[in-house]
Amino acid sequence: MRRHASIWPYLAILMGVILTTVSAPRAENLIEALVDAYTTNPGLLAERARLRAVDERVPQALSNWRPTVTINGKLGVENIDRKSAAGVNTDVNGEPRSADLTVSQPLFRGFRTQAQTERAKHEVAAQRARLVASEQDVLLDAVTAYMNVVRERALLQLNVSNVRVLERQLEATEDRFQVGELTRTDVAQAESRVQRAVADRVNAEGELTSAIASYVNVIGHEPGDLDFPANLEGLPAVETDAVDAARVNNPDVISADFDERAAQADILLVRGELLPTLTLDGTISHNDDGADRTEATARSLTASLKVPLYQSGAVYSRLREAKQTASQRRSEVADSQRAAIEQATRAWDSLVTARARITAFEAEVRAQEIALDGVQQESRVGSRTVLDELDAEQELLDARVNLVRAERDEIVASYGLLSAVGRLTAPDLSLPVEYHDLTANYERVRNRWIGAN
Repeated sequence: MRRHASIWPYLAILMGVILTTVSAPRAENLIEALVDAYTTNPGLLAERARLRAVDERVPQALSNWRPTVTINGKLGVENIDRKSAAGVNTDVNGEPRSADLTVSQPLFRGFRTQAQTERAKHEVAAQRARLVASEQDVLLDAVTAYMNVVRERALLQLNVSNVRVLERQLEATEDRFQVGELTRTDVAQAESRVQRAVADRVNAEGELTSAIASYVNVIGHEPGDLDFPANLEGLPAVETDAVDAARVNNPDVISADFDERAAQADILLVRGELLPTLTLDGTISHNDDGADRTEATARSLTASLKVPLYQSGAVYSRLREAKQTASQRRSEVADSQRAAIEQATRAWDSLVTARARITAFEAEVRAQEIALDGVQQESRVGSRTVLDELDAEQELLDARVNLVRAERDEIVASYGLLSAVGRLTAPDLSLPVEYHDLTANYERVRNRWIGAN
């Protein structure tokens, strides 16, 4: 695809202008900015921690297959004062001790362990999709912040140049007024345009300051000399391709689908509370009464069956609630698909519109340059007024400003379209960075029996 370069040579000429509102410690391109956002953005780091927390739900569910082991011990002191019928008193001191070892192994929980494990797996998959969505949001915010700084710097340079041009024209107008070629009205018009240009420059400085603040918020450092990025490759060829991809690959759709599956598993989990539970318990007890110097050791193995008959209606209410939640999740899947289709359609239209505007503004800039040159020549021979020349300069400035904005919009729309179809990720962009592994922590903790780290 062609690179729109009509406005940038003019801006390159103005690179010597010193901007007091921003320092530029180093050169930086868009890929480097995306890498910084991917590796340091605190919001994205928080979402990665959230996924690691959700990963733990699977080992928590699997733990219901495993036994629980407890030890209870007692140690104390006692004094026994006995008095017999014959009048004999006996005073005995002792230290009673006891220890119990209990092992409880679930045998049947009404299929709740299987249901809880399935629900946890679906929750993990949904959270992975949410992390991808967060990653896309951060990267798109980084692209937007980067291009906003590029745009605002370009607009500020145009406004600085415009002030200088109008100030020179004001000086020339005043000189011609002194020799009687022009009127006070001409001077006032030139002065008015200078003040308007100064106001526009001040506004541009403020917009640049705001853009830099957003850049620091998303990417984590002050922007350097930012290069204008090349056009993005690998976009959908037609709108239907974008819509079809968004319907399937958009991370919001994927997370909604797994949320619905988790809700279905939750129905089985609640229903399992209405079924019997069977547990095998083994106990070893050792007692030393201390006073009588007797010891006893007991061993037992017991199978416990618990059959729920009536639980005050609470379980049935929760079961109905779970069914309605699953129905809600099904509707949310359809809603997320519609939202993804809308997002893809809007992104496609924004991209097409930006490209069309670029073509039109490039033509307008060329035409305005010719028109300004003609007006200036005609003004020298007296067939054009100062106001005509001022208007021509303003129209050329407006055309260049519009072109800068359109070229920024094209880049942002391109990445927005990639986000809509679920491909604005570090691997899809081939960022030179170590990619975050969505499954590494899950595989590490899934079958762990013990350990806090």
